[in-house]
Amino acid sequence: MAVKTIVFDFGGVLIDWNPRYLYRKVFQSETEMERFLTEVCAPEWNEQMDKGKPFKQGVAELTALHPEYAEQIALFDTRWREMCAGEIAGSVDLLRRLAKKYPVYGLTNWSAEKFDVTYPEHDFFKLFKGIVVSGVEREIKPDPRLFEILIERYGIDPAQTVFTDDSPRNIETAERLGFQAIRFLSPEQLETDLRAKGVAVD
Repeated sequence: MAVKTIVFDFGGVLIDWNPRYLYRKVFQSETEMERFLTEVCAPEWNEQMDKGKPFKQGVAELTALHPEYAEQIALFDTRWREMCAGEIAGSVDLLRRLAKKYPVYGLTNWSAEKFDVTYPEHDFFKLFKGIVVSGVEREIKPDPRLFEILIERYGIDPAQTVFTDDSPRNIETAERLGFQAIRFLSPEQLETDLRAKGVAVD
């Protein structure tokens, strides 16, 4: 079916976000850093903020469990910006070209408070006809409900919509809901896959 709409994930697709960019400055060894990001500030913990929990609360709760890492845990909040290495240039260029011909939307797992400070820093966000943020909705991918909010709010037909995300779990949910899903690996790969679906990239 012809593509009429494009939906982008943000982190890992348009913005290069990785906590290692910060914590390599904090820990003396990769091993210690990886243990911290696996066992302390683990992805499951960060997802709580992506689902709407205030950072101060999340930090306080985790610090109570791991008081020996109190300083390092606090940095996840106070130096959060250092986890963002900037825009993924090829992806943003592709977005700009697509936005001239298609309505583009955003569907992101992102803390509401951190998205509020990130939004003004990137002018490409203004290209989106609508953005659904997990921390605002208190729903999180890969839960189908966050996708359903996007569909219902903006009248999107999944069968005529390409959804791209770097997470295999999110791609699986999108496919179950009928989206034409593309797992993001690189800007070049995404452009190739979009062309294969008949998307007018140029």
